[in-house]
Amino acid sequence: MPKQFDIPLMYQSPIIRTVKESRQILDPRKKDLTPSVLDFGTVRYLIPRHFGFCYGVQNAIDIAYRAVEQHRDKRIFLLSEMIHNPTVNEDLQRRGVKFLFHTDGSEIIPFDELTPDDIVIVPAFGTTIEIQKRLEAIGINPYAFDTTCPFVEKVWNRGAKLGKKGYSLVVHGKYQHEETRATFSHAAQDGPVVVVYNPEETHILAEIMTGKRPIEEFEQVFGHKCTPGFNPLEDLRRFGVINQTTMLASETREVMEILRQAAIERFGEANIDQHFADTSDTLCYATNENQGATLGLLEEEADLAIVVGGYNSSNTMHIVELLEGKFPTYHVRDAGEMLSTSEIRHFNQWDKEIKLTSDWFPTVENPLTVAITSGASCPDTLVDEVILKINDFVGGTRSIDEALAEYRED
Repeated sequence: MPKQFDIPLMYQSPIIRTVKESRQILDPRKKDLTPSVLDFGTVRYLIPRHFGFCYGVQNAIDIAYRAVEQHRDKRIFLLSEMIHNPTVNEDLQRRGVKFLFHTDGSEIIPFDELTPDDIVIVPAFGTTIEIQKRLEAIGINPYAFDTTCPFVEKVWNRGAKLGKKGYSLVVHGKYQHEETRATFSHAAQDGPVVVVYNPEETHILAEIMTGKRPIEEFEQVFGHKCTPGFNPLEDLRRFGVINQTTMLASETREVMEILRQAAIERFGEANIDQHFADTSDTLCYATNENQGATLGLLEEEADLAIVVGGYNSSNTMHIVELLEGKFPTYHVRDAGEMLSTSEIRHFNQWDKEIKLTSDWFPTVENPLTVAITSGASCPDTLVDEVILKINDFVGGTRSIDEALAEYRED
């Protein structure tokens, strides 16, 4: 039986939850990626098969809120943002939880202010070996309230096994991201590690590895994100690829294949299993499902797409990246960013800034069709609020009960 999580009521959604529960009954094996249609008459929403809180996020919220509830007499700290969603993090801060670090790793509260009686919660991204040891030296067990995602730990465990067998590791991720910093730290205990950001960087690494580019280019591109002394000609004789779990699964597979082909070119196909480890089973199921559901949305027609999620959420940005290839797409943290039908405040990941866009709301013959989804760390209640805000913009909509009638059991 699936683990049951205690999620605060304020994150539980009456609209989206009803659609999700209905789909789960009709498609328990999660094979049908066709989006649901939530029809309010003058506006209809395309609801993907998978989105919102994943297993790891639910686990983190359950543990963190339980710690706050059960230890009101203690000071409680989070190493950094528990998940990349401002609504959740701000609520924890209102309950007295303080952050020790910014998401970039810079210190907010010095460790010398901590005492053995304090509680420190490890975020869903995990933490580095270095921070773990610093907390233990103070007398704090960093894993008493450990919200590290089990699928992140799965990546670490595979990396450790490979490292102990003499394999180096290539990490597909954003090297400054908390999860990648943690994964790098754990992997570096057992062997050489290098981080690649995307297929373009991977091609550079592959060409250095096969002698098509001078080895001097390695230091220029990868010198700041590898273990000391990493030598691609020596350390990529036996290696595997692991990833930051919030990266696009399809992109990680592409990274794996680029490096696998480079290994075949260098060592021959007959010997490939001795040089390249198959780690495809470490890819996060939730990332896979959300990506597949987003591709399902792309099979439909819509007037615009709204993606709800934190502006520093990697998996949310990947969803936006997929959708904006077909639809006018806006990444908002919540309904408050939709100021009016004339103006919307939204995040542009390419310019790395929050923008104010005018004339964003389409004028179409009824019904308006909106593809709507969210990142894995976004509460469904925020999606509900966006739906209700758009309904107000459009006007003349059916009631929530009428729209949900087909998704409720008789």
